[in-house]
Amino acid sequence: MKKIEAIIRKSQFEEVTEALHEVGIDFFTYWDVTGVGNEKTSAVIYRATVYETRLIERRVISFVCRDKFVDAATEAIIKSARTGEMGDGKIFISTIDESVRIRTGEKGPESLYIKE
Repeated sequence: MKKIEAIIRKSQFEEVTEALHEVGIDFFTYWDVTGVGNEKTSAVIYRATVYETRLIERRVISFVCRDKFVDAATEAIIKSARTGEMGDGKIFISTIDESVRIRTGEKGPESLYIKE
């Protein structure tokens, strides 16, 4: 089993969600985050409002899946999140040693909600 965490642009969230559903990833967690990027400018003034440009708003998507879904899920995220510009995001993949479904006590890959 693998845990996939993707940091993406908020504007690409719907596309990524649809792409993940198409490859069988129907359950994931997400949250809004703010980070600091490589940009050297710190503020932009637009219509008398100052916007902080070093602080980048993104969305993190996180889910655990069986090993056989990793490549398809990763490709789905890449294709749907890519704009071709700096700041498209990152994907992190890590190994999960164990999982347990609380309701039934099932352990391992059988505890994951993934359609076969």
